[in-house]
Amino acid sequence: MITHETIVISFINYRGSYTMNILSNWFTTYKESSLSGRYIHLEHISPLLTKLSEKWIIERLGYSENNAPIDLITLGNGPKKLLFWSQMHGNESTTTKAIFDLINVLSDRSNEFSQEILTTCTLYIVPMLSPDGAKAYTRLNHNQVDLNRDAQNKTQRESIILSDLIQRVQPDVAFNLHGQRTIFSAGTSSHSATVSFLSPAGDVERAIVPCRKIAMEIIAEMNTVLQEYIPNCVGRYDDGFNINCVGDTLTSLGIPTILFEAGHYPTDYDREKTREFIFYSLITAIKYIANRDTISGEGYKRYFEIPENGKCFYDIIVRDIMLNGRNVDIAIQYVEELSEKSIKFIPKIVKIANLEKFYGHREIIGNKREIRCENVTVEVIEGAKLLNFCLNDELFSTKLRKS
Repeated sequence: MITHETIVISFINYRGSYTMNILSNWFTTYKESSLSGRYIHLEHISPLLTKLSEKWIIERLGYSENNAPIDLITLGNGPKKLLFWSQMHGNESTTTKAIFDLINVLSDRSNEFSQEILTTCTLYIVPMLSPDGAKAYTRLNHNQVDLNRDAQNKTQRESIILSDLIQRVQPDVAFNLHGQRTIFSAGTSSHSATVSFLSPAGDVERAIVPCRKIAMEIIAEMNTVLQEYIPNCVGRYDDGFNINCVGDTLTSLGIPTILFEAGHYPTDYDREKTREFIFYSLITAIKYIANRDTISGEGYKRYFEIPENGKCFYDIIVRDIMLNGRNVDIAIQYVEELSEKSIKFIPKIVKIANLEKFYGHREIIGNKREIRCENVTVEVIEGAKLLNFCLNDELFSTKLRKS
């Protein structure tokens, strides 16, 4: 439950952007406290939907392949139609948390921002498109289908539900909300891509058509705001064309579409800091849309100032060690596994090589010491779990260090 006094809104420039202090205060005030961590599924959001039904229209769109309900939240009655969907991939939950934080802002009718947005826009929100995938904590749905590769064939109930909703709403802007792995960097730099965006291509040539320009301009505005919080940590996702992806299909239909990718912030494996930056981005985007009669797309070129994502990170790099007489580096990546209703991060060796062109979210310097597993029956080889290891006689743990 949220209790707070009305927050006074102020503007800082012609765009109508909010100050950093206001955004951070909003996040603290409106953050949905019942949602935290990575494992978010239907049992977590159902009580929220029940409560929201007292203020907003909650509509049952249908059922998943395993007969779990898929609901739509509709807020506002303005002419600009914004469509959001989250957890199309069930293990990508950060944007779902941020969506409920946003809804809490809009549910405060005494807030000038809420009043403005709800009179200029109608927001259609599907908070969890793949409830089966969310429950199992997997990218795939109950039938082991990637819903973001099913936009054309529409073989799954969830795909049909989304397609029918898009046809019905005919959104002015679509927000396709996802999460990405810890491997991504902003460009080839040593900065993690904490948030990434994409204006999806609508054809093989990846033409910069009008609807893409509109999406690019909105993304550029979000990037401007995020640079105040996470400088050099915003990436631009690869726009390789695949018509089977929902975003690519929507662009091909002329619908401005913005793909969000919630990424890694240092030590933030629960994605609570990233959640905050997604919240700021959502606020910025809908404010930008609401404040303009039209968005021409003339500001699209700023989108290309955002560096394209690289894959330059591992969770841990153990550098400059000796292994079987070789001087090498070892890359360790956490594999996320659902166990006893929580997510366990299992460290596995994914690369043994010279990794001087890569970065670790955590780095251990070996100084040419010999590495061995604490458990002598475990070999230091690619694919092995490496829970604890020794460099000569010094013991190290790969246990996750959370914020």
